[in-house]
Amino acid sequence: MTDTGVRIDGNTLRLPGGVAVRFVRTLRLPETGTHPLPPGLGEFPVRRISDYADRVPERWRARGGVMLPVYLREAMWLSFAGTTEPAALQVGVGKVCAVSGRPWSDRLSRDPQNYLVLPRQPWLDGINSGKGTVRQFVAVPLGLGATVEGQVTGEETWGGVQLQTFPLNARELARWQEEERRRAERTRAFPQAAGYGAAMPMAASAPAAPAAAPRRAAAMGLGVGGSMRQEVYRDDRPVGDWSAEPAGRVFVHLVTPPEWRRITGEAPPPSPVDRAAHTRAGLPWFDYYDQDAEDLASTDTLEGVKPVGDWIGDDHEPWQEPSPQQVRPLKDAPGKPVEDGDW
Repeated sequence: MTDTGVRIDGNTLRLPGGVAVRFVRTLRLPETGTHPLPPGLGEFPVRRISDYADRVPERWRARGGVMLPVYLREAMWLSFAGTTEPAALQVGVGKVCAVSGRPWSDRLSRDPQNYLVLPRQPWLDGINSGKGTVRQFVAVPLGLGATVEGQVTGEETWGGVQLQTFPLNARELARWQEEERRRAERTRAFPQAAGYGAAMPMAASAPAAPAAAPRRAAAMGLGVGGSMRQEVYRDDRPVGDWSAEPAGRVFVHLVTPPEWRRITGEAPPPSPVDRAAHTRAGLPWFDYYDQDAEDLASTDTLEGVKPVGDWIGDDHEPWQEPSPQQVRPLKDAPGKPVEDGDW
């Protein structure tokens, strides 16, 4: 295993090239209809696999990376707030690209596009389902066939989330830095307004539990839930502007709450918030639109992925549609290194 240049800063993953990724808890959407962006309900805690090498399964140690606790059918989104330089970020769900639906690759592709462009893409709530929508990331155990990985490949081998970043090549990075220098001379920087991608409180860590023998842990992956209005933006640069080789990558293992407690000795986050109660309380939902960006069409592979309810039953939780007043429009490396492994 080697140092990939990935660090944990609080609960933020910092990848080479200034990329920042946070995993945010959120309300699970109904599996029918198309909805506004649900709110963030706090960060998932993130821990390094290598810090618990004597308590995790051998295959987790081999893959390296980090882990976070997630409940069955809990929803999440990925925030990229804090990314400082342009980057192409690949996001895999069970080593299936969440943007293109193609198998995981160590190369960038434009036909179809298999990456997000940061910082233009402020977050990602699910797989790209096209026409300005995504299908929400929802956690399910491996073995049911409900994950994106299971539906696309016919197997459930990897689970988890995979991240890989490509910076601009040296020529384009120098050009961008010069443009930023000139822009800074012409304008003043304004503080970022709080909102959908704003920083959130970090969970406190509990004392570590005594070491326990590693055992087989229930593996989790990501399936899909409801649809929401969110664009995945097309890259307006030629692919040659990006580095030919990735600068860093990380495997994110999804752990059930009981396994999280056994492995880390920490209490997992409380169970997800009831969405009807959230809406009744008048708390906000969000709508984000970038008039200068072009939405990326989905592929047939991802359009055909079915929601997890087809495997584990209908979602009977009461649903209360937010009022128009609740939907807010948005917009127009310390720490130890995270070890990579074989995946």
